[in-house]
Amino acid sequence: MRQQKRINKETRKHPVEHTPNAWALTPLAVFLVVYLVVSLIAGDFYKMPITVAFVVSSIVAVALSKGGPLNNRVEQFCRGAANSNIMLMVLIFILAGAFAETAKAMGAVDATVHLAMAILPSDLLAAGIFLAACFISISVGTSVGTIVALAPVAVGIAEQTGMPDALMLGVVVSGAMFGDNLSFISDTTIVATRTQGCQMTDKFKVNIRVALPIAILTTVLYVIVGSGVESAYTPEPIAWGKVIPYLVVLITAVCGMNVMLVLVVGTLLSGAVGIWSGSFDFWGWNAAMGAGITGMGELIIVTLLAGGMLEMIRYNGGIEWIIQRLTARIHTARGAEGSIAALVSFANLCTANNTIALIMAGPIAKDIADKFHVDPRRSASILDIFSCFVQGVIPYGAQMLMAAGLGHVSPIAIMGYLYYPYLLGLGTALAILTGYPKKYAR
Repeated sequence: MRQQKRINKETRKHPVEHTPNAWALTPLAVFLVVYLVVSLIAGDFYKMPITVAFVVSSIVAVALSKGGPLNNRVEQFCRGAANSNIMLMVLIFILAGAFAETAKAMGAVDATVHLAMAILPSDLLAAGIFLAACFISISVGTSVGTIVALAPVAVGIAEQTGMPDALMLGVVVSGAMFGDNLSFISDTTIVATRTQGCQMTDKFKVNIRVALPIAILTTVLYVIVGSGVESAYTPEPIAWGKVIPYLVVLITAVCGMNVMLVLVVGTLLSGAVGIWSGSFDFWGWNAAMGAGITGMGELIIVTLLAGGMLEMIRYNGGIEWIIQRLTARIHTARGAEGSIAALVSFANLCTANNTIALIMAGPIAKDIADKFHVDPRRSASILDIFSCFVQGVIPYGAQMLMAAGLGHVSPIAIMGYLYYPYLLGLGTALAILTGYPKKYAR
């Protein structure tokens, strides 16, 4: 014990030098081979569970680490998994799962869909569905949930009006990615802000300056594409009381309330409305919360394993090597922002999961941002935008597969109508080149 204290004291006085080392990235390469290559060979991108891929790569990370005896290396891995940012994300994921499942069981999703559909202009269905998807996704914080809720409605409207199914599904996916990128309770927002060390409201202020003009332009494009079609859809009665929890969550989050408090309030309010409306009893509410928390299990496991693995890569100099390579020809904050965009885009292409990509790329992006004095609000915004841009257009991503499955349409056909993700990626690239918004560019 006395010897360990002396070692810790010496470490504080003389921090460990992480010499750039490409071999430290071996666990990451193993992860890509196990998850990406094996899935491609199997012909099914989700054939290999991502949790298994992370377990294998984590074992490799501990085995190859230069941290001394096995016990010391395992302890080093655990310190990375138990990082305060990682644990805070886990707590938020737990609360988000409880709220989302409670709201769904109470009927808030259906009520929100009916409300959105009731206010759609009859001759602007494509644009209206896009706006409905934007509203729902920013309220519920999940693109997949939005697609599950709206895709059947969108396909039904397409069948009744003669519009292509792929067009209406592309509209839904586009709107879903709007909220995935901006919602205060979205996994990507949580991870991007926590890894970059900024507040969600501050990241939102930067993000909305880029995303809102693009959303408006996308709406205009969908107006042009879908104009002249008469609506044959009759909205169902709106349960106004069941919309309240989503509205409260959205308003309190925008007002800057702590995200965990927002989720607790939303869960309590959803439970109260559910019991009042007869959607479930007290035990049904508990069952919904339990199911929601359990449903976040895979994401929590992956978050912990990714945190430990990245700590081992950092300890052995892998992070320093990546930063050195990415920034070798970079001399400006603008170039650093471009490297951050490229980093998270590559990670997303490899994992087909924007939350996981952010967990992996976030700490590296933070180091790059610090080195070149990039405002953390900008780095968080760039990370979130490019992860959602890539996730929204890859045909093997969960969003595209879900939409294609519900609509019985090829993901490739849907890609032709994904106006918002394409414009978002292009617009953000231009924002990097021009330093927009100037207020947040150092």
